[in-house]
Amino acid sequence: MTTDYLIIGAGVIGLTIALELRRRFPQASIVVLEKESAAGQHASGRNSGVLHAGFYYTADSLKARFCRDGNRAMRDYCTARNLPLNQCGKLVVAKNHAELAGLDELHRRGRANGVEVSLISEADAKRIEPRVRTVERALWSPTTTSADPIQVIAALARDAIDTGITLRTGVAYRSGGPGRVITSDGPIDAGYVINCAGLYADRVAKDFGFCQHYTILPFKGLYLYSDEPHGSLHTHIYPVPDLKFPFLGVHFTVTVDGHTKIGPTAIPAFWREHYSGLEHFDLAEMIEITLREASLMLHAGFDFRGLALQEMKKFSPSFLVGQAAQLLEGVHLEDYTRWGRPGIRAQLLDLEKRTLVMDFVVEGNRQSLHVLNAVSPAWTCAMPFAAHVVDQMARLRDG
Repeated sequence: MTTDYLIIGAGVIGLTIALELRRRFPQASIVVLEKESAAGQHASGRNSGVLHAGFYYTADSLKARFCRDGNRAMRDYCTARNLPLNQCGKLVVAKNHAELAGLDELHRRGRANGVEVSLISEADAKRIEPRVRTVERALWSPTTTSADPIQVIAALARDAIDTGITLRTGVAYRSGGPGRVITSDGPIDAGYVINCAGLYADRVAKDFGFCQHYTILPFKGLYLYSDEPHGSLHTHIYPVPDLKFPFLGVHFTVTVDGHTKIGPTAIPAFWREHYSGLEHFDLAEMIEITLREASLMLHAGFDFRGLALQEMKKFSPSFLVGQAAQLLEGVHLEDYTRWGRPGIRAQLLDLEKRTLVMDFVVEGNRQSLHVLNAVSPAWTCAMPFAAHVVDQMARLRDG
């Protein structure tokens, strides 16, 4: 098989890049390779559903720009295709006076990023959500929205097929290099390869000579669902995060259909697709990742030990609910009985600095380009990020 462009991975990043290529190169042949039986079976179809506004990130980061623009683009996409949206907004609250400085910093970042965000009084926060707990003030983000990741992925896949993109599901990448990829269904000769393999992006990139100083470290995310009725919570409720880490802390999410969940966890996983039990067990991966995590326990450029121990506590519903109850009144353990579908975060680790990489990372040359780090909020950022990737590809090919 021969194609102008070959994309490895049919998650939200792979599909939006394919559609961006089709927009710019209407006559090109484009193939998207997906090892699963359908698109978006991993992180893209398992994320929280929150379209973030873009106020967590410094203005000089790719995340800041892509999140702001992606929020608008994804809301417009859902509206145009009559996909469900819950434009419920978000309150970020302070649990104590010490967190007010963090709240102010988020407000400053949001304003610098051109995001609609405001500091409001405790009384005004309670008008939005009467059950909220906060000290003195809260941050209000009206454009934070919930969508349905599964429906969005299905729509993107339909759009791809409708525009003549070939979506080859059930076909896995085996090995590759410039100009040719070997799959479980034979070789594909490609004019250009774009690697969007998520949890395996580092391995694919190494076959092409990239990702020499990075590796993927998987973290398992779980949400605990509430049995409270539809509409029991009016808006997302988040704490002030520790900005040293890429995780936003235990929070309340209002789903697209108006129900409530708390989480997520960010528990170090023992193999890349360690969703539950021994599912997708891989002994070699377990040994490699366990040794990596043990090394980080002793010698990391951040407090990996403290992060891991804190996250392991979240396996306990009582601990998770107790953390969430600091943000909202009337939270009862008996209302939270159902764990949701687990997801795995493909977090890039810088092997030289021994730190988690906080922003998007893309490496490439005239033959291939590799999306090494597309962590949260990649789903929100997908559309402008896809344009950025194609811009990068064009510069590399012309350079």
